[in-house]
Amino acid sequence: METQQVLCMNGGDGETSYAKNSLFQKKVILEAKPKLEESIKELYCTTFPECLKIADLGCSSGPNTLLPIWQMVECISRICMQLSRKPPMFQVFLNDLPHNDFNSIFMSLESFYEKLRKGKEEGKFGECFIAGLPGSFYKRLFPDHSIHFVHSSYAIHWLSQVPEGLVSEFGTPLNKGNIHIAETSPPAVHKAYLNQFERDFTAFLRLRSQEIIPGGRMLLTLLGSEPKHFCKIWELISTSLNEMVIEGFVQESKLDGCNIPLYMPTAEEVRDVVGREGSFNLLQLKICSKQSTVLYFQN
Repeated sequence: METQQVLCMNGGDGETSYAKNSLFQKKVILEAKPKLEESIKELYCTTFPECLKIADLGCSSGPNTLLPIWQMVECISRICMQLSRKPPMFQVFLNDLPHNDFNSIFMSLESFYEKLRKGKEEGKFGECFIAGLPGSFYKRLFPDHSIHFVHSSYAIHWLSQVPEGLVSEFGTPLNKGNIHIAETSPPAVHKAYLNQFERDFTAFLRLRSQEIIPGGRMLLTLLGSEPKHFCKIWELISTSLNEMVIEGFVQESKLDGCNIPLYMPTAEEVRDVVGREGSFNLLQLKICSKQSTVLYFQN
């Protein structure tokens, strides 16, 4: 089964839904808010578009989806009031994989538009048009030079596929007993994950450089790591799954063949890909708490 068919957050609003279990991701969005406002302000004050076109990549669903959009709309509203300018219109594209719960997003738009309507009556906000855009952000999404600003929060660390090279030439799993990079993983496993991240992030930057206007901006927040750091949560899950194998609830072959398509790059690994790909100026790389890395680009 293709990765993009299964790699999506739980939809709806039940107890196990992403909407009810994404408080940590909300904290990350709030933590990055000052940088988001600074970057959208810089973009607007250097271009003054009549219609500001924004893409949010890996938007998922639930209350977090529209939070960054509201932050940007409010920020531009304050700037326009300070400059005595008419606020621009907004065209917003919410992107995620096709199996994302876009229906929940669409149903939440009514209350979002109601807040905008009240502000519009007071002259604070311009018109805002929001559309869903299913598809992988590792593929082309928009026409040439059609987007002013790209935002993504906690999505880019997900890979386009499970890395190749996790099985030996004899067909033996190299990451036996683990579902991600762990202290017990051989160097070849880390190399396979790094290679996949480099291919994916290179493609992401190349595609976005074609879609963003010259001088446009991009703000990405993703999980990062320190050199030789291993994510303990995956090791804990692996330990639990190994116990389930011993108890006969999970087949050992199923566990050995399971590898999570996620990579948490170091700052140097990010800089290396950005430098070699060459399309963007990396204006700032900031390491935040909770292993979050904020990347701010200019096209």
